Amino acid sequence: MLRIVSFLPSATETLYELGAASEIVGVTHECKYPPAARRKPQVIRPSFDPSAMTGREIDSKIVELVHSGADIYAINDMALRKAKPDLIIAQGLCEVCSPFTKEIGRAVKILGGAPDVLVLDPHDLDDILVSIMDVAEKVGRVKEGRKLVASLQRRIDAVRAMKVKQRPKVACVEWVNPLFTAGHWVPQMVEYAGGTNGMSVTGEQSRRMDIGELVRFDPEIMVMMPCGFGIKRTLKEMNVLKDNEKWNSLRAVKGGKVYAVEAGSYFSKPGPRTVTGLEILAKIIHPEASRKISVPKGAYKKL
Repeated sequence: MLRIVSFLPSATETLYELGAASEIVGVTHECKYPPAARRKPQVIRPSFDPSAMTGREIDSKIVELVHSGADIYAINDMALRKAKPDLIIAQGLCEVCSPFTKEIGRAVKILGGAPDVLVLDPHDLDDILVSIMDVAEKVGRVKEGRKLVASLQRRIDAVRAMKVKQRPKVACVEWVNPLFTAGHWVPQMVEYAGGTNGMSVTGEQSRRMDIGELVRFDPEIMVMMPCGFGIKRTLKEMNVLKDNEKWNSLRAVKGGKVYAVEAGSYFSKPGPRTVTGLEILAKIIHPEASRKISVPKGAYKKL
């Protein structure tokens, strides 16, 4: 039986969807879905505790670690050696979001260069589906992978087929303090869900932005999706904006069309549930046209 260590929460989710859960012998601290994944041995964790920090403090810490070349993630050498993986699945997308090139190299060195490595690098929804098939092929679950991808594609097509009369301007915010606009697959998701994206480019990384950019774009709808956060944490972070005159001047804020979403579940990680994120955007942007589309209860909240 193949022994797999997943450095990527979305890959862990995919492996469960493919029926390969029993082959997973190690995960990261962020591998929380499905709930059973929490019981897998954790072989890697962050080098600091973000749960006890504000968004501003997290950003400052990440900047400090990147500039100094220090580790963002720490590998549990003993747990990794005990796992003895034949395959490590990781990502080449963002060194902040998940273990990156340096951690992959260190893990392979710890294991004496033995394991195979699959690096996923999705930049849009199409790439996410390709990544799912890459995992399926690597673990011998091609039939299951094709079935999963076909199901996800049907749901994507259903969103794109919605009859919409207008395409409102939508801004997706990936970090609150400092402000970041959401990149990667999110701009494409906005367009597929019937919105007009004007803040980011599909496939490009999320980036820091000045609030003046938001003022100039003046979105009709704003979706708050801080990377990895849930709604409760997002609402707490947004307290820094409540007295900001420029923020309060925005059309979406004045019109009461600011939403918080479960970003950690449906937007931050490029896996099967990203399609649920697309459906959530459809519900937010076009509630009437998306009436036949269902999303998990509590997945988004109008502020």
